[in-house]
Amino acid sequence: MKHFVVLPLIILIWVFRTASVCCQTPAVVNIGAVFTFNSVIGRAARVAMDAAVSDVNRDPRILNGTKLKLIVKDSNCSVFMGSVGAFQVLEEGVVAIIGPQSSAIARMISEIANGLKVPLISYAATDPTLSALQFPFFFRTAQSESYQMAAMADLIDFYGWTEVIAIYLDDDYGRNGIAALDDELDKKKLKIAYKFPLPNQFDLNNITDMLNKSKLLGPRVYVVHVDPDPKLRIFTIAQKLQMMTSNFVWLATDWLSTTIDSFSLMNQTSLHILQGVVALRQHTPESSRKRAFVSRWRQMLEKGLVSSELNTYGLNAYDTVWAVARSIDEFVKEHRNITFSFNDKLLRMKSAEFQLGKLKVFDGGLLLLEKLSHTNFTGLSGKIQFNQDRNIVNGGYDVINIDQMAVHPVGYWSNTSGFSVLPPENLKREEDSYSRLDQKLNSITWPGGKKETPRGWVIADDARPLRIGVPNRASFVEFATELHNSHKMHGYCIDVFLEARKLVPYDIPYRFEPFGNGSSNPSYDGLVQMVKDDVFDAAVGDIAIVTNRTKIVDFSQPYATTGLVIVAPVQDSKSSAWVFLQPFTVEMWCATGASFVMIAVVIWILEHRVNNDFRGPPKRQLVTMFLFSFSTLFKTNQESTVSPLGRMVMVVWLFLLMVITASYTASLTSILTVQQLSSPITGIDSLIRSNWPIGYQEGSFAYSYLADGLYIPRSRLKSLGSPEAYERALRQGPTNGGVAAIIDELTYVELFLSKRTEFGIIGQPFTKSGWGFAFKRGSPLAVDISTAILKLSESGKLQKIHERWFCKMGCPGENKQKDEPNRLHLISFWGLYLLCGIVTLGSLLFFFLRTVRDFVHYKRQQRKSSHPSSISSEARCSHVIYSFFDFIDEKEEAIKKIFTPSDNPQGQNS
Repeated sequence: MKHFVVLPLIILIWVFRTASVCCQTPAVVNIGAVFTFNSVIGRAARVAMDAAVSDVNRDPRILNGTKLKLIVKDSNCSVFMGSVGAFQVLEEGVVAIIGPQSSAIARMISEIANGLKVPLISYAATDPTLSALQFPFFFRTAQSESYQMAAMADLIDFYGWTEVIAIYLDDDYGRNGIAALDDELDKKKLKIAYKFPLPNQFDLNNITDMLNKSKLLGPRVYVVHVDPDPKLRIFTIAQKLQMMTSNFVWLATDWLSTTIDSFSLMNQTSLHILQGVVALRQHTPESSRKRAFVSRWRQMLEKGLVSSELNTYGLNAYDTVWAVARSIDEFVKEHRNITFSFNDKLLRMKSAEFQLGKLKVFDGGLLLLEKLSHTNFTGLSGKIQFNQDRNIVNGGYDVINIDQMAVHPVGYWSNTSGFSVLPPENLKREEDSYSRLDQKLNSITWPGGKKETPRGWVIADDARPLRIGVPNRASFVEFATELHNSHKMHGYCIDVFLEARKLVPYDIPYRFEPFGNGSSNPSYDGLVQMVKDDVFDAAVGDIAIVTNRTKIVDFSQPYATTGLVIVAPVQDSKSSAWVFLQPFTVEMWCATGASFVMIAVVIWILEHRVNNDFRGPPKRQLVTMFLFSFSTLFKTNQESTVSPLGRMVMVVWLFLLMVITASYTASLTSILTVQQLSSPITGIDSLIRSNWPIGYQEGSFAYSYLADGLYIPRSRLKSLGSPEAYERALRQGPTNGGVAAIIDELTYVELFLSKRTEFGIIGQPFTKSGWGFAFKRGSPLAVDISTAILKLSESGKLQKIHERWFCKMGCPGENKQKDEPNRLHLISFWGLYLLCGIVTLGSLLFFFLRTVRDFVHYKRQQRKSSHPSSISSEARCSHVIYSFFDFIDEKEEAIKKIFTPSDNPQGQNS
């Protein structure tokens, strides 16, 4: 019976004690911290975290009745040691891990934290590839590197640089950070031209070799992305190599500002080697709490409690402890207790030395994760709040400039306002609402002490002059060739380049290198390819700008306009006995002759009844009629018009005659003064349709254009190497081993024809192109040379260079044979002919209507004065017609006398 009483009592006591334990608030909560103690960031972070834990435990509002305990382990800058340290703190039953500052260590510990469901909050791991999707228990209170690289890309774009050299550590932090910068620059059409990775444990020899290699390259803007380095080794070696001068630009990520901020006052003298360097620093808004903490830090520094000045990562570490403490406080208030459980898979693993079975899974890991995700408070470094990627939100960067051994803030950057001289918290703008016009920074002192923004690149220097390939031509040597194997180049193209070089606002050391053997013209496609392959830095010469070349190099502004033309033998058709007939077409001549006849007839009809000059015997009237019409051409007609209708017709006719005469005179003058050429080839189409061989200049792009563009069989194309070969092939003709025509660029052809008159250009240029200088893709010299060429053209110097080379005996092209002038067609004058015809026919119609009226009145008067006759109707009709013609032939004054004054009809209006 006793057993039945005691057993329920024992069970009741066990249940009561278990419930008490579950509802009891823990006395101590452990959090871990894994980081490198002896580092720029670690020295400040350890003191800041200890201070934060102390402040949390003193604050009754946080974890009231529960002590926060920080367990720290040294990772010694090693992924292995960091992993061991993580296991060690996890064995102590921590609910969260703070750190590390290394991105590589953070990646490893994140895998462990995910498995045991323990949140990991880093105050310094900035690798942008550490994402919440891969590591759901990872948070960071520092800005992601992608954010900083957006600021760096904006800074590069702000000063107009297009290419940079990146120096970085060859680890996750360095590679991924520079990859983020590359992406940001690509958005702005900028690029990292060269990348120089350094080993994790780099020494002075590594730096020296790397910087010596970079000096041979064009870009002079360096972006340095390494770990904090108190010795500033990169800049020390750069100064020894004369790379801290005004030709260079040095930009650094926040590792440099962290290093400088950690310097004691005694170490500030080392800032002299950083003269002109520009760096980024994580922005921390000013506040009373921050000022109080900085003052407290200085007191600890004076007491010897800290060995480093405070930096932004120290502030981040302090705020991280508070973020964890606040989340634990909310977790404990809601769930009262913290429990762990064993992982079955770890228990089944057997290990003699490393007791993995001791590791426990934090049961409340997901709940604490949720509390951390909703963190929202203002700390020493600013607002502490996480976005969906578990990165800190907002923030920004300070832009600092080191000048005269002092750090000078020159502005601020944020992704909502861009660059400004005001802190981001003082600006209210929507994201992406700013433009480049809104950007502003204070004046910066660059390396060498100059205020002017450095150009950021050099094309060449005295040690490595610009390698310029020049075609060593065998023909048309006036354009470019080598002088007697002396490596001295001369020619029209060379002079244009040298004059343009004088207008470039910086020195360009150069060396001409002939391309070709001088016995035949070189391949210009091959010359351009060598620029692309970095054998030459540029190519100067008569290089045509064509599509396939623009795909591999950059060209300057064209300094000469040209295009492909056809050259063929021509016959002079200037002398002709019938040249005076050429201005008008046959239709025009017929229309003009018909007009003269029409005017003669109409004027005779209108003037015959009123003008004695148009009366008399029929033979005389016929002669008068046509002499009057044709003499109007010379304005010497002796007869004058009397009737108003005749005068009106003459006004319109003389206007038409004036236009026709002037046009005829101009066309005939053109025909008599311009040489007329004839050839069986009328243009490129007729040449393609024929089966005749076609010549082209050796080395010219014309060969590929004719074969690949116009699909002319290659068997028809014949290479010619000199003007003499041109002349010989054209004289021989297509039937005697020569060619029917030559296709070449207009500039060469003009020079060829300047000394030969039996050949001529057929038609117009059927391609449009120009000559330019070739540069490597992205070369800024292409833009500056283009600007210089435009200045030469505007000032007239470009034309003077052309005249100096080609106009000693008259400029080529001035006597260039032109096509036959257009003949005058009837279509050009049909409006005038129509106007003249309407006026003439209208006047004639009006005249006949008035005459018929007078004739009817006249016949009525005859009937009143004579007896009616008995004649047939047919005879009467014939009599009326003959009477009408007799009436028209009578002079108008005689007709008027027949009528009485009251019956007299209205005469002609004057």
